[in-house]
Amino acid sequence: MVKKVVKKIKIIAQGGAATMTPAMGQVLGPAGINIGEFLKKFNDASKDMRGDLVPAVISVYEDRSYDFMLKTPPVSSLILKALGKEKGSGKPNLSKIGVLTKAQVKEIAEKKIPDLNTDNMEEAVKIVAGSARSMGVDIK
Repeated sequence: MVKKVVKKIKIIAQGGAATMTPAMGQVLGPAGINIGEFLKKFNDASKDMRGDLVPAVISVYEDRSYDFMLKTPPVSSLILKALGKEKGSGKPNLSKIGVLTKAQVKEIAEKKIPDLNTDNMEEAVKIVAGSARSMGVDIK
């Protein structure tokens, strides 16, 4: 028998090191999810992504059971990690925060392609390059 999904929840937490935060409690609590149990499962599933922000999509069923699917880290966080920066530029056209090589852009696209809306690597590279430009990062 197929369970009926009553709610889909999207969260972003630290991979392998997610902790209870008020925001997470406000999202998971009303859905009837045991937060401690969820955090344990999430941290076990994302332990190889430690240090990255990891998005998850949680499907909550009628009987208050749930399952979740991990996604790849956001492109912006992968770009910032490659540059060793904390945040992007507030004025991307005027002040640049760094430079990525085409090889670095391709590497980020390879990591992110499962969650992008394309299967073509050239298009994935263009998507990553566009995100980088909007953050104030030059591509060489």
